[in-house]
Amino acid sequence: MSARAWQCQSLMIGYPDAILLDRLDLLDEAARTLEKPVGEPLLRFLDHVRTTPPGQLAEDYVATFDHRKRCCLFLTYYAHGDTRNRGMALLALKQTYAAAGLLLSDEELPDHLSVVLEFAAATGDRELLVQHRSGLELLRLALHDAGSPWAAVVDSVAATVPPLAGHERAAVERLVSGGPPAERVGLEPYRQGAPR
Repeated sequence: MSARAWQCQSLMIGYPDAILLDRLDLLDEAARTLEKPVGEPLLRFLDHVRTTPPGQLAEDYVATFDHRKRCCLFLTYYAHGDTRNRGMALLALKQTYAAAGLLLSDEELPDHLSVVLEFAAATGDRELLVQHRSGLELLRLALHDAGSPWAAVVDSVAATVPPLAGHERAAVERLVSGGPPAERVGLEPYRQGAPR
């Protein structure tokens, strides 16, 4: 049942294009087969999609995910920010996907939530979602703070992974107060007294 949920969530958290709009009835049917904490948020989101003009939906998506750093769909951003370490995390994800037989196009970043959900749906493995549990929670909270309809989709995702553990709660609190890590390599100030 989780594979079905992750497939639905993957489509719903992606850009609201014709593929999503053409599959609303199928998604509705699938969401009704899911456990209440997973399916009900998806049904709420689908109601929103049905009552929102497509142009407005696309505009809201861009305003939410492209212009708000706290609403970032790229999961490694929460753990690594825009640092060199994020590049290594992206490479590791690509290698994980390749080992499972999933090849991404050059346009797809492996840490986009829709791609991670697609991988979970294809393999039945939620480990990547669990590894990024703190980032998922920060995204969920930020979407709720923004009053975004996509909060319901992330609520549904959160219902498919274990609740936050103590150390993950602490990580979310650090992210909320300080944001993701910043690059430090090459930014150390000159040592005092060092020749210039």
